[in-house]
Amino acid sequence: MSIRTGRRLGVDVGRARIGVAVCDRDGLLATPLETVPRDDALDVPRILALAADYDVIEIVVGLPLSLSGDDTPSTTDARAFAARIAAELPVRLVDERLSTVSAQRGMRQAGRNTKQSRAVIDQAAAVIILQHALDRERAAGAPPGFPLP
Repeated sequence: MSIRTGRRLGVDVGRARIGVAVCDRDGLLATPLETVPRDDALDVPRILALAADYDVIEIVVGLPLSLSGDDTPSTTDARAFAARIAAELPVRLVDERLSTVSAQRGMRQAGRNTKQSRAVIDQAAAVIILQHALDRERAAGAPPGFPLP
């Protein structure tokens, strides 16, 4: 199956930090980009600046659903954050259950202290979110998740 051409940013929304990842123009590989401090006055402008710098076609925001698939307070927060970005750029919401857990596990396996690596973990979670979205799009031949109006 094919995948749309164009870079995308992957975003892992947290209460203190936002992990950001970017992919190549062919949508093959997601890589860590930056950790943005959570600040209502500065976070969205910084992500929009990164999107402009990398000329992205959309932002992929992880939606932290509960294991049963229900919304949580973090889900509501991620939706609100995504809506702020969607006022300026296309946004797709994708299920990101366990992305942070997977990122923390990867850090531990690499011998890194998770407490000292929080900013890197946020970026790694964004990479996982974006890579899963790219892989899903390639497998299904359709954009992943759902667009935010």
